[in-house]
Amino acid sequence: MTPPRRSGGEGGPRKPAAPKRPGDGRPGTAPRSKGRGEPTGKAPTARDFRAARAEGRSAERGATRRGAESRGAEGRGPDTRGGKPHGDVTGAERRLAEKRGATGGGRPPRPAPGQPANSKAGGTVKARDEGPMRVQRALARAGVVSRRGADQAVADGRVQVNGVVATVGQVVDTARDRITLDGRPVETHVTAHRWIVLHKPAAVMTTRKDPQGRATVFDLVEDVPGLVYVGRLDFMTEGVLLLTTDGTAAHALTHPSREVERTYVATVRGDAVSAVRQARDGVELEDGLVVPRDVQAHPLGARRWAFEITIAEGKTHEVRRICDALGLEVERLVRTQFGPIRLGNLESGKARALTAAERTVIDALVSAR
Repeated sequence: MTPPRRSGGEGGPRKPAAPKRPGDGRPGTAPRSKGRGEPTGKAPTARDFRAARAEGRSAERGATRRGAESRGAEGRGPDTRGGKPHGDVTGAERRLAEKRGATGGGRPPRPAPGQPANSKAGGTVKARDEGPMRVQRALARAGVVSRRGADQAVADGRVQVNGVVATVGQVVDTARDRITLDGRPVETHVTAHRWIVLHKPAAVMTTRKDPQGRATVFDLVEDVPGLVYVGRLDFMTEGVLLLTTDGTAAHALTHPSREVERTYVATVRGDAVSAVRQARDGVELEDGLVVPRDVQAHPLGARRWAFEITIAEGKTHEVRRICDALGLEVERLVRTQFGPIRLGNLESGKARALTAAERTVIDALVSAR
């Protein structure tokens, strides 16, 4: 029986193997791109498709981006859409951002005259006419007391409407009625609302006051009466957090029916590639199935991955529970986008005002029925 002939002739020299680069696959397999170097004459890789998809998002980014952005990207690192994805990026992330020519979401706005150049920044939006409302809500909206405190003040007889002691649940017209608390007039007719975009650091509580005396997000921003946060971030979760004096808008933006998208980047260890495939089919949690709007993974080196996921709901510890269900160990979690608000290159612990484009989109989201 004649043995099978080898390519190139029986006993002839074998075709030399292609030179291997650091980070290639196993011997005898085609080199695999891991975000290093350039593909040479090879078929398009997933990296190339990510670059093309990033190009397609340029129109959306243009509304909030300042300066020109190079579109010659060869690869997309973890959330380089806004420059530094979350404060102190790793060397790998920085190199990828520089290679793309990313300039970020623009520098934070210059502080207003007399405004210190730190985190105490903000902006105003014209208030909508909300019509009649309960007196407790009018007091809380004015920022003189909390909602619970307003209930108690009315029950104790400390609130008057047009000189008459108010009752719990009484409806008032803030544009016409004169409301007093402990004999002092309260300005309940709101003409404008404050909005603040904060880069929340880790180890900071998203609450007004912490019983354990830990730092809160309100320690990082200007003391504004009636200011509330829009969507809570966990104690160790970082990233974009929106605060406003418009309680109606805050409720609308966090209501499940509005399906406002939130994007997170988790630094994880584990099989992120398999986790992405599984997540796209949905992840079953204790309180129901979660199907992400988008999910991707990007290698960071040293067996670490940037696991980027976009969801349209805000369940408690949702992203961390998703990662746990997928077998991923979370080292760091950053929210890089909430609705139209991108983190960009805003430094940790700093704040900025809304841009005109962001105000327009938020108003549309709040007004939608």
